[in-house]
Amino acid sequence: MSHSMIIAVDFDGTCVEHDYPDVGMDVEGAVDVLKALNAKGHKLILFTMRSGSKLDAAVRWFKERKIELWAVNTNPEQKSWTDSVKVHADLYIDDSAVGCPLMFIDDAPRPMVNWAKVRERLEYDRVL
Repeated sequence: MSHSMIIAVDFDGTCVEHDYPDVGMDVEGAVDVLKALNAKGHKLILFTMRSGSKLDAAVRWFKERKIELWAVNTNPEQKSWTDSVKVHADLYIDDSAVGCPLMFIDDAPRPMVNWAKVRERLEYDRVL
């Protein structure tokens, strides 16, 4: 795949373990794959239910890990063709999405994104 894609990424259960309202531990593999997506020129949108100071903490997580966000909870390009609040993206990576590979960790309240499997799929689809 030669063109850059817009990729919406959830936060809790996707980038970090479920610990809302706190920021959980990094989900294994998330940082590496997100940095690889940046390196390929893809535009990342943080797409989360967090707001206020809790959203600020999530944005800070990306900054601290040097993962570039193109936008937060919006797609700035879609304003020219729709007023919809739904964020347009080519891909969505979210622990609640049907088909997203998940992993279960002992004592965790819910499963989290399995980034090793996400990487495999992104490589197969030539996104990475």
